[in-house]
Amino acid sequence: MDLLRLSAFPTAQGGGNPAGVVLDATGMSDDDMLGLAADVGYSETAFLLRRGEREHDIRYFAPSAEVAFCGHATIAAAIALGEQDGPGDLVLHSPAGKIPVTVEQRDAGLVATLTTVPTQSSALDDPAELLDVLGWDAADLSPDLPLGVAFAGLWHPIVWAGTRERLADLDYDFARMRNLMTSREWGTVSLLHRERPDLIHSRNAFAIGGVVEDPATGAAAGALGGFLRDHGLLPLNGAFTVLQGEDMGQPCHIETDASGNAGVRISGSAVHLPG
Repeated sequence: MDLLRLSAFPTAQGGGNPAGVVLDATGMSDDDMLGLAADVGYSETAFLLRRGEREHDIRYFAPSAEVAFCGHATIAAAIALGEQDGPGDLVLHSPAGKIPVTVEQRDAGLVATLTTVPTQSSALDDPAELLDVLGWDAADLSPDLPLGVAFAGLWHPIVWAGTRERLADLDYDFARMRNLMTSREWGTVSLLHRERPDLIHSRNAFAIGGVVEDPATGAAAGALGGFLRDHGLLPLNGAFTVLQGEDMGQPCHIETDASGNAGVRISGSAVHLPG
């Protein structure tokens, strides 16, 4: 068993979200995977088993639990597979469903694009409870953008801060958030500020995974793309950039394309980390 460490969705200046990747998890039990993910300490570690030519099963473990889907660990795993097997199309079978991925060679290196499962969105039940856990009130919200919950493999509340300053000031009740996320079966809580229709700043609370915040959340970016599409809020070409991790000192760049009416395409690169 060889563990790779990669940082997904880095910017040109660095950053990114670390993920562990095990390209051959043959013989590993669930406890083995969870234990390794806890030892690694990243928000997620991906474990793969080859099904056939360029086709794999993939599972994701946070330090405290298995999760059904993780975007940044998928991108990291796809880049590692591209380095091993060459660019091209892959199929990854996750607990959330089938994830097609294309790995391309570009001038700056390999870039992977995943397509999420079909998206869904709906209203957010009892937003007052979530706002109370966050320490926010109605005056902190954008008056022009709707609250809701969105799905692209996992469910994520969508909460829009009225200002970038409000988004930067994140100090929530961790225990209450973890309990709320567990009871609602949320993957992360997406806290957002829209600078422009094609540029969105994001922070993602991840108490359910045992960490305060995730530096880059491809699953949430996919869900957001579906949510914006459902509410008629996409740019004309359906594409936008999510900037995340800035307030953690781990800036991340997620390219999102929600054009069409099926899954959302999430693109990014990944670089190897020491160790």
